[in-house]
Amino acid sequence: MEEPILTENDDPIAPEEVDKISELSADLEKAKNDYLYLRADFDNYRKSVIRERSELIKYGAEHVFRELLEVLDNFERAQLVELTPETISLYKEGIDLTAIELKKMLEKFGVKEIDCISEHFDPSVHEALGSEETDSLAPGYIIRAFKRGYKLYDKIIRPAQVIVAKDPQKS
Repeated sequence: MEEPILTENDDPIAPEEVDKISELSADLEKAKNDYLYLRADFDNYRKSVIRERSELIKYGAEHVFRELLEVLDNFERAQLVELTPETISLYKEGIDLTAIELKKMLEKFGVKEIDCISEHFDPSVHEALGSEETDSLAPGYIIRAFKRGYKLYDKIIRPAQVIVAKDPQKS
């Protein structure tokens, strides 16, 4: 006959309770292994996401740079042109076409120029470099831009640097 299993207080444990304890111990061991498996699986997923994000940051702009290289090629070809009175107009035309190509490429990727001439000065999109007296525009309106400003979709990536109109001094 089997010796009965005793508790800490030397009370015997019924065989069906021993079976239940064994079953619960097995369930606990399985749950523990499942947890460890899921934890390892999640850790691998997390590492994979970090790796993918790193790759995206590293190479995400590759398609933009490929198109920029086309524009660079045009500028490099322009540098090879020997300027003479006969070629200067063709040279300028080539530079103008390259600038248009660059602007189209930037627009394709969400970069848009900020309109500012004759617009009311807005410090959230314009940077005032100075002011000038003028009768042609009301005070606070932009006379000219020193540097154009640009947005990437809705985010200002460079404010326009501008000269703002002010009232002429009365003598």
